[in-house]
Amino acid sequence: MYLLRRLGFYALAAFVAVSVNFFLPRLAPGDPASTMFANYSTQLTPAALDGLREAYGLTDDPLVVQYGRYLWALLHGDLGVSLSQFPSPVTDVIATGLGWSILLGVVSVAASFVIGCALGAVAAWRRSGIVDRVAPPSLIFVGSFPYFFLALLLMYLLAFDWGVFPLGHAYDDGLEPALTLEFAGSVATHLALPVFTIVLVSVGSWTLNMRNAMVGVLSEDYLTLAEAKGLAPRHILLRHAVRNALLPNVTMLGMAVGMVFSGQILTEIVFSYPGLGFLLLQAVTTVDYPLMQALFLIITLSVLAANFIVDSLYALLDPRVRQVVAA
Repeated sequence: MYLLRRLGFYALAAFVAVSVNFFLPRLAPGDPASTMFANYSTQLTPAALDGLREAYGLTDDPLVVQYGRYLWALLHGDLGVSLSQFPSPVTDVIATGLGWSILLGVVSVAASFVIGCALGAVAAWRRSGIVDRVAPPSLIFVGSFPYFFLALLLMYLLAFDWGVFPLGHAYDDGLEPALTLEFAGSVATHLALPVFTIVLVSVGSWTLNMRNAMVGVLSEDYLTLAEAKGLAPRHILLRHAVRNALLPNVTMLGMAVGMVFSGQILTEIVFSYPGLGFLLLQAVTTVDYPLMQALFLIITLSVLAANFIVDSLYALLDPRVRQVVAA
């Protein structure tokens, strides 16, 4: 029942997001065709402009009729035609970067979450130890640097100057995508530096939040009871303390996963990584309205999907959530 209620809420939120994504550009002054018309040094003829409007679905029909066609096309996976890569469909353009963004986002978020939670748990379990004194303040200090500056600095040192990592892109230029060890190794080496920069900037907040949550959990009476029963310290740490302290970080994990596509724009720009963030920059600079709309919609729906997954994990990790709803 709890999950069904949450699913209904997020379905309604997704419908609102889809509607806003349709109406907002159409209620603004002008349209994509007129914008392109203004950007051309040699003016288009009125007939050519009408052809552009028709190609982009900008007709004089009532908004309700256009909205119905938009929803019908969306249900069939038709997101329109890209202006910057005409006549390629938007879905084909997005497909070129979706996999790379998911790979970069999942690996970086998972690495930050695991490393941060592990360091935070150890820092709280061994308070005033070397990990507690060094890890949280050092990582927060590094994370306070502007990301663009830090990424450029690491790319200059590790890629350009020392040659430890490749300079950019997702794999070597001479390779063709294939299920081979050579291609997988090339992808991994090109992925390592972008992931390292994201982890370096974000792991401090995971560590500090986990440490603070663990400090509060360690003062609870049920842990004192577990120690009195003679349970092994490792069992108390993993089965009782860490499991309960993870709940705040699980919420952050959902937001981090949901912001994968929008939060990596700077990373993909700096390292010329061919993901959705790089495509969004191209769409904005070329005034590619259909591609921008599709990318904004993907970002919104990914945030909603991630939050629904977090709600499901919360119900699994904390039975009190289900009990409150049932009551």
